[in-house]
Amino acid sequence: MQSLKQPSARRTSVDLVFEHLYQEISLLNLLPGTKISEADIAARFGVSRQPVRDAFSRLEMLELVVIRPQKATEVRGFSKQAIDKARFIRASVESEVLRRAASLCDASGAKVLEECLEQQRKVVDEESFDAFSEQDYLFHKTLCRIAGVDFAFEVISSEKAKVDRLCVLSHNNDRLSELLQDHKDIAASIIEGRKEKAVTAGMLHLSRLDATIEKILLDHPEYFE
Repeated sequence: MQSLKQPSARRTSVDLVFEHLYQEISLLNLLPGTKISEADIAARFGVSRQPVRDAFSRLEMLELVVIRPQKATEVRGFSKQAIDKARFIRASVESEVLRRAASLCDASGAKVLEECLEQQRKVVDEESFDAFSEQDYLFHKTLCRIAGVDFAFEVISSEKAKVDRLCVLSHNNDRLSELLQDHKDIAASIIEGRKEKAVTAGMLHLSRLDATIEKILLDHPEYFE
């Protein structure tokens, strides 16, 4: 049985089961089409079925699983339409975030961005894709904070979660360096107060996934609905 740490006031059994399954799905340890049993997960973690049921519901909201009554829950396949929708929403929100950040960034904001980039440099040197993913989330969250729209990160992170699995299929060490350079360009434009240049750099950053999506469609059509 896989044990759960004692939940704190902020992290419940639902959170812990959700985080584990989210990671397994995002890292493609659970491939599209894989069936996952509510009873099996509950037994594995030593919890009742209700926390597992609630975790499944959260995963369904992120379009990562399909819940069918009286049948095993299934890891959802990729949907080209859902991917396009998620990326469109994220690009629209993030464009405005970048414009606002470039208008509002002060010396304090510039310092925080430089600190983010320094942490990213370290994990790129370590060739740690998982660590870079964490720093990527932090970077985009920082941009929202500088822009004065912390709430926008809720939308960005939600839409990003829907395509994270694609990022796993596309990662390599060269790509980490490329993504770091994107972040440097975005940060430099914001610090300089160049709004449209920041947006251009941001949209280039998001477009890095285009070729990956097309390649996965060709190489693994079974992953798609």
